[in-house]
Amino acid sequence: MASVSIRDLKGHVGETVTLSAWLTDKSGKGKIQFLKLRDGTGFVQATVFKGDVTAEVFEAAKRLTQEQAVRLTGEVRADERAPGGVELSVRDLAPYAENSGEYPITPKEHGIEFLLDHRHLWLRHRRPWAVLRVRDSVERAIVDFFHQEGFIRFDAPFFTPNAAEGTTELFEIDLFGEREAYLSQTGQLHAEAGALAFGKVYTFGPTFRAEKSKTRRHLLEFWMVEPEVAPSSHVENMALQERLVSFIVRRVLEECSTELALLGRDLARLRPAAEGNFPRVTYSEALDIIREHIAAGDLPPNVGADVQPVEWGDDLGAPHETILGHHFDRPVIVERYPAAIKAFYMQPDPEDPRLALCDDMIAPEGYGEIIGGSERIHEYELLRARIEHEGLPLSAFEWYLDLRRYGSVPHAGFGMGLERVVAWLTGIDHIREAIPFPRMLTRMSP
Repeated sequence: MASVSIRDLKGHVGETVTLSAWLTDKSGKGKIQFLKLRDGTGFVQATVFKGDVTAEVFEAAKRLTQEQAVRLTGEVRADERAPGGVELSVRDLAPYAENSGEYPITPKEHGIEFLLDHRHLWLRHRRPWAVLRVRDSVERAIVDFFHQEGFIRFDAPFFTPNAAEGTTELFEIDLFGEREAYLSQTGQLHAEAGALAFGKVYTFGPTFRAEKSKTRRHLLEFWMVEPEVAPSSHVENMALQERLVSFIVRRVLEECSTELALLGRDLARLRPAAEGNFPRVTYSEALDIIREHIAAGDLPPNVGADVQPVEWGDDLGAPHETILGHHFDRPVIVERYPAAIKAFYMQPDPEDPRLALCDDMIAPEGYGEIIGGSERIHEYELLRARIEHEGLPLSAFEWYLDLRRYGSVPHAGFGMGLERVVAWLTGIDHIREAIPFPRMLTRMSP
C-alpha cells in the first residue's frame, strides 16, 4: 500500500491508507490512545482503539515517545472538529526505531534561547513549521514573478574585493596571506553588469552585513533578491517593487491559509497589500507625517513617547519607520532621500541635486524597511567623482566604471530582504525566526 501525506488525507476519506509520521504528543487511557502526528506537510490526530488492533499494536502505541517516528495503517475519517478536517483510525502501526532518551523540547514553556540552542529540533514544531512554509511560498513566488516578467536569474559572487555600501559593514577574509577579500553585502554591482548584458536580471542568495546590532530586524547573514533593469528609471523601479510585493502577498494568502491561521495572523492586515496601490511620499513628506504623529501623541504601542522628529538630512530610524507603517494600511514607498545619506551609486534628482532618485519601501505594523532601491548613476564622470569622494579605491571599481564607458544607459534596481518580508507576512516578533538557522551577533550555532 502506497504511503500518503497528511496534507493529502482529506482526499482519501473512507479509504485505508499508510502514513509515515512523527509523534508530537499523545494522551489516552483504558482502551484508547490519541496520537498527535506530523509528517512535514501537516498535523493530524490518530486514534488507536484496543478492539481494532492486536494486543501487540496497542502496547506499541502506548510505548511511543515524543518525536518517535512511526509507520501507521488506518482508515481516514471525516471530522469537522479536527484541524485538517480528518482523523485516522489506526489498524496497524510499527515504530521505525526507539528514541535515545527523552526529547528535549517537552510540551511546556521554554525560553527563546533554549529553543534557539535546539533550533535543529525546534524546526519540527508548529510555529517554525508554519513560518518556514510561508518562507518557501515567498521564495517560489519571487522566482515565478521574475520569470513571468522576463527576467533571468544571474548569480553574483559571495567574495568581493571592495565595499559597495560602506566598509564598516564588511566581513573581512584573509586569502591565504596573499590579499584581503570580503563577504558580499550586496549582489547589486555585478547584477548591473548582468542587466547591461541581458536587460532584466535578478540575483537571489545570502548576503552578509557586519553590523553589531541586536535589534529584532537584523541578522548577520540573510537572503536578498536584487533585480536590475536596463534601461529603466526611478519611477519604473518603484512600480516593479509594488508589483513584486503585491504578487508575493497574493500568493501567500492563496497557499498558506493553514500556516497563517496556526500563527494567529490577522489576514485583514495583509489583504490591502495584495491589492497594490501603495502610497508614495517624498522623504520631506514622510518627515511631516512623522512630526504630526509625534506632536499629536498618536504613536504605535512599540514606539516610546520620547521619540523625536527627524531633522532634514538625517536618516529614518526604526521608530520613525514604525510610525510611517502605522500611518498606512499597506506598504508605503518613501522616495527622494538626501543624497548625502545614500550610497555613492545613486543617481541625483535632476530637479534637486541634493536628493537622490531612490526609495525605501516601509512595511506596515512596525516591520520597517523591506526594500531599498534607486536609479543608478549612468554617467562615467559623475560615478568616478562619487567613488573618489567616498574615498573608495578607484582600482577596485575599474570594471564597474567600464559599464559606463561602453554602452551606458539609465538603469535601476533594488534589494528586498527575504526575512523581513517573511517576518511581516507571518506577524512574528523577531527576524531570527524567519530563517532556518539564524546567524546573529550572539549566535553562531547550531
